[in-house]
Amino acid sequence: MSRSQIPLIALILLLGVALLATGVSAAENSDRVISTSATAEMMVTPDRAQVTVSVQTENADVKVAQAENARMMDAVVNALESAGIARADMKTTGYSIYPVYDDSNSLFRQKVKYYRVTNSLQVTARDVSRTGEIIDIAVGAGANQVDTIMFMVSEELEQTIRADVLSKAVKKARADADVVAGAAGVTISGVKEISVGSYYPPVLYENARVGAADMKGASAVPTPVEPGQVKITAQVTATYLIN
Repeated sequence: MSRSQIPLIALILLLGVALLATGVSAAENSDRVISTSATAEMMVTPDRAQVTVSVQTENADVKVAQAENARMMDAVVNALESAGIARADMKTTGYSIYPVYDDSNSLFRQKVKYYRVTNSLQVTARDVSRTGEIIDIAVGAGANQVDTIMFMVSEELEQTIRADVLSKAVKKARADADVVAGAAGVTISGVKEISVGSYYPPVLYENARVGAADMKGASAVPTPVEPGQVKITAQVTATYLIN
């Protein structure tokens, strides 16, 4: 074989591989399919709650406001811990120092009237029934703001329910595909692909901030908090082969 023939043979081989790949691709793309999507859902009672409380202090001396705030928040954390709430379930989510100005005379340079220090603590309740108790303990120890309460489903509970919800979604997708196939006069011969996605929104209760004066006059009756239910949702998209 001459050297001049080698490039020609290589070119022919390359063309053959390209044609073979094109044939395989064409065969794959020639599949007759039906695609359907379905969503299934289940209502579940939340097994986790997150309560955010804050301590707010004010003083003309910023260091005094900070020190008082630290003392009060430390009392809140200690009270919660004494009630059985683990330190790992308490997290600082915000800390701010805000100067409040005396604007009674706007013609002159504004003067700081006092400083407002706010420290926010997020507490996770692993027993939802204790949500109201946690609020009462925090307020009794010195918290003077209740910011938010959020109910949610733990990862463990979600996993136990996920299989059932996904199974329902797959069955719904297949039922829809069977209806379409029957109407079109074809039969389903197999599954080409299925993609899965899931999402659930937690229930969020926004609470109006209550001032310290209002907190001091609060009733001794335990705070009632109802978790309601959250929706676990699963969605699947399936592609079925047909004859």
